[in-house]
Amino acid sequence: MSEDEAPPEPDAVEGAPHPRLTPALFGQAKAEAAFLEAFNTGRMHHAWLISGPKGVGKATLAWQIARFLLTQEGDSLFGAPQDMATEPNNPVIHRMAALAEPRLMLCRRPYDPKTKRLRTAITIDEVRKLKSFFNLSATDGGWRVAIVDAADELNISAANGLLKILEEPPEKVVLLLVAHQPSKLLPTIRSRCRALRCETLDEEDMGKALAQVGQADSMSPALASLSGGSPGQAIRMLSDNGVQLYGQIIGLLSSAPGLDRSLILALADKCAARGNESTYAMMLDLITLALVRLARHGAGMPMVEAAEGELALAAKLASNDFQARIWANLQQEISAKTSHARAVNLDPAQVILDTFLQIDSAARRAL
Repeated sequence: MSEDEAPPEPDAVEGAPHPRLTPALFGQAKAEAAFLEAFNTGRMHHAWLISGPKGVGKATLAWQIARFLLTQEGDSLFGAPQDMATEPNNPVIHRMAALAEPRLMLCRRPYDPKTKRLRTAITIDEVRKLKSFFNLSATDGGWRVAIVDAADELNISAANGLLKILEEPPEKVVLLLVAHQPSKLLPTIRSRCRALRCETLDEEDMGKALAQVGQADSMSPALASLSGGSPGQAIRMLSDNGVQLYGQIIGLLSSAPGLDRSLILALADKCAARGNESTYAMMLDLITLALVRLARHGAGMPMVEAAEGELALAAKLASNDFQARIWANLQQEISAKTSHARAVNLDPAQVILDTFLQIDSAARRAL
């Protein structure tokens, strides 16, 4: 990255505008209504935990709430607001888009200029900035808003620091914690937040969300099945050829047990190539997804085939509860190992090779 380039944003999806710049939110009317009802009835909580599957609009909802709160100007002549729409030409909106609004703080994984990489966790230094922000008083007496995205990326020191803020919140402050896996948060953090749950999108709303990013004609049965109602995941898959990559994974697994080592190495080398970090991340996600889908099929859940040969593979290796447990346990084990491997920057090619060999061994146990 050159000195003139902006550092990458950890809370952005390639191929889509950042959530603070996303014009419209689709499919989360229930969560929007719950927040608006709390605002209109004077039962505003100081902290909101916005959870749900990855890519369904949690961060977009957080930014929508922030825009709504920061553009409130006392009592409205028209009564309680009926929605959270904001005037796009409001100067506050422009400042927020540029991350220059003084009443807004964004807490996220920082960029390390020494390693030229994003940190793997939100650090205590970022939470200290949050505390300093809350120690300042808003000059107009209005709301102040902080977005933590994603809260389940806080390291233990940062989590404890955030807990102290939650225990003694200042007046007219709202914290919006975006969490993909709220179970990773400290129970004491969860207990001090009001929950807002975001759900997966139906086919109509998925189409609207993809059209908003210029992908109106990109939806296919395979993409719909693999993205699971998450437009963010669908956009990632379109950017990284995820459907084709999933087809390669299923094609390789179809010969298990007895996987072709040369084909594994070809996939591993593709992930290890310089500049292919997103392909590597997508590969790991799709391997995990393949195992989840096998486990669900074995447990009796119907499968919509997302790649040629997937149903035949499931019939061979995941047709009963015993086989389902093998894949469910392996998915958890591989997810933990690959997360650690990425955190400590292990060689991607070796990680992919080891992962497929582990799957091949499990396939032998399943037969």
